[in-house]
This record gives sequence, structure tokens and C-alpha cells, in this order.
Amino acid sequence: MDQLSTKHLLGIKQLNAKDIELIFNTADNFKEVINRPIKKVPSLRDITIANLFFENSTRTKLSFELAEKRLSADVINFSAAASSVSKGETLIDTVNNILAMKVDMVVMRHPNPGASIFLSKHIDANIVNAGDGAHEHPTQALLDAYSIREQNKDFKDKRVVIVGDILHSRVALSNIFCLQKLGAKVMVCGPPTLIPKYMESLNVLVEYNLDKALAWADTVMMLRIQLERQNAGEHNVKLFPTLREYHQMYGLTFSRLDKLKKLPIIMHPGPINRGVEISSEVADSKSSIILNQVENGVAIRMAVLYLLASNSTLKD
Repeated sequence: MDQLSTKHLLGIKQLNAKDIELIFNTADNFKEVINRPIKKVPSLRDITIANLFFENSTRTKLSFELAEKRLSADVINFSAAASSVSKGETLIDTVNNILAMKVDMVVMRHPNPGASIFLSKHIDANIVNAGDGAHEHPTQALLDAYSIREQNKDFKDKRVVIVGDILHSRVALSNIFCLQKLGAKVMVCGPPTLIPKYMESLNVLVEYNLDKALAWADTVMMLRIQLERQNAGEHNVKLFPTLREYHQMYGLTFSRLDKLKKLPIIMHPGPINRGVEISSEVADSKSSIILNQVENGVAIRMAVLYLLASNSTLKD
């Protein structure tokens, strides 16, 4: 059996194109499984997985939990707000206590960039990064690229524009790494205050006019404005005037799409702020594959967990 080149999924940066293709091919098999009347397989029957979420999450946590249960793993759910972390316990102490319960794999979301990398250097279990600050969110990028692959079969010369709050988005960075490794061309679009200066150094096109970006793209990935991260800044600087004005400049509506010669594929990693970055009509239209992304998330996460469990003997 083919194997991943890594023991952990810490970020797309640590994967190669062959790893990504292996995850996609494995997800193809699991997608067939989850569309059967009996949606469960015994692949991880002897594996215990701890879901450690130090940050609020609904969609990602549910998707991982469903993937784990579909694979017949034993699942422990851990919420930092209701734990000893709120009493001052360190990350390593928390995880070591859980590992003492003989946990094989840890799925972790954490507000600090690099938390999963730090953890991987101190414990033996497989680590899956479910999002670390504004750094990376690898399984989201994998399911996004997998969803594009279903529509196109091929990434060569495909043009993907990522629109919105690039500055605070871990999804944007992981998608840039993933799409480029697969051969796609990537552009980012948004207000200058929400696009980091280093974007061009990643060989990414930068566009501040949404209409021009839409005319260039085959696929459009809309991102929400992450007000919770913007408001967490030390100086609480206002990065754009109002949400209403943001929608006028960067909101995806049918009036914009009607100007195009060809409709692009429309994506959104969720949660959607309807009427801000995208109108309800566009989000629910035939060009949108947003619900496909949700379904594909379970298959991709099943593939990642299964392949990492097969790699548990790898050394870091």
C-alpha cells in the first residue's frame, strides 16, 4: 500500500503532490462508502482519537467526529473551555494526560500558529492540525482542492481566485500551497488592508478589483470577514469602513456574475456571512459547490485519518 511521506498532517507545506493525490484517491473510496446505506467501515476499530479544540468550532469538529465514527474509531472530545486549561494547565500537560489514556491520534485546533508543530515534537501520537491561528488549515484546503478536482479532473492552468480576508485566513494560506502543488494558478483579491504584503513572494497574483478577478478566474473561493481575529488585535485598527461598503466592493452577487462571459465555480469554506461576502442567491445557485465541499470534508478527513494511522510507525 502507498503511504504518506509524513507521520503527521501539520500543514500543506509539509506534503508533496504525491501525498495529496494519495489522499484524494483514498477519499474517492471513502466517498463511495459514505453514500452506501451502511456508512461504517472497521478500518480504525482499534484506534483511539482525541479531538482537542482550544477554539470554538462547529463544522470542522463535527466533520472530524463523523469521519472518525465512520471509520469505527473510539473518540474522545475535549473542549478547552470546560477543562483544566482554563485553570492554567499547559498544552503539553493536557495532551500528556490524554495520552496516558492510550490515545493514538490527536486532532487539534488551537488559536496559536504552530501549536500542532510544537506538539508533534513532544509526543508520539499522530497529530492532525485542524487549524492553528491564522497559519494553516490543511484538511480544509484538501477538501477544497478535492471539490475542484471533481469539477475539472485536472488542475493544469486552472485559475482560482481567493476573495476576502486573506490577512487573517488560515484557509487561504493552505489553499495557496495546495493548489500550487497541484499545478493551478492562484490569485488573491480583497481590500489592500486585508492582503498581506508577502503574498507576491508566494508567486500569487494580487488584484484589488473584484470584477477583474472574476473575469480572470475559473473558480472563485469566497472567504468571510474574520471580525473575531480583527478585533483581537492590540490596536483594534479598522481595516475597512463598514460591512455594507465591503459588500458593495467585494460581495459576490448575480449583478456581478451577469457581466461575465462564463460563470465560474463558486466555493466557500464556511461559515457563510450571507449578504456580506456573498448573496444568498449566489450561495444557493447551481454554480455553487458549497454543499459538495461539506460532503467531501468527511471523505477527505476519513482518508487523512486512515492514512496517518497506517503511518504510525514512521519516525519524525
